Amino acid sequence: MEISFADAKLKQACETATERQRKWGQPAAKNLKTRLDDLRAARCMDDMRNLPGRWVELTGDRLGYFSCRLDKGLRLILRPTRQPPHTKEDGGLDWQNIDQITITEVVNYHD
Repeated sequence: MEISFADAKLKQACETATERQRKWGQPAAKNLKTRLDDLRAARCMDDMRNLPGRWVELTGDRLGYFSCRLDKGLRLILRPTRQPPHTKEDGGLDWQNIDQITITEVVNYHD
């Protein structure tokens, strides 16, 4: 799958081992690297459904975004790069047709 980042600062933080660990701590840094590797290896978002991280579609003000767990409340947030994204008849995202994503943030949005 093709991955892009919302900005250069986020890209550097996500792709540099020392930055990941400094910013989010060891467990989250390790899981973030694994999730990014999984995303790169995937054909589409549907390939992510059963991998670690508990991938979900978000609702409310984050409608149209995906989230996965990194550590405790910390989440990797991403959205389909193509806008508007492919959707199903029920309005949900069509995971099988999403093959380009943009990482938007790493955040604990429950705080």
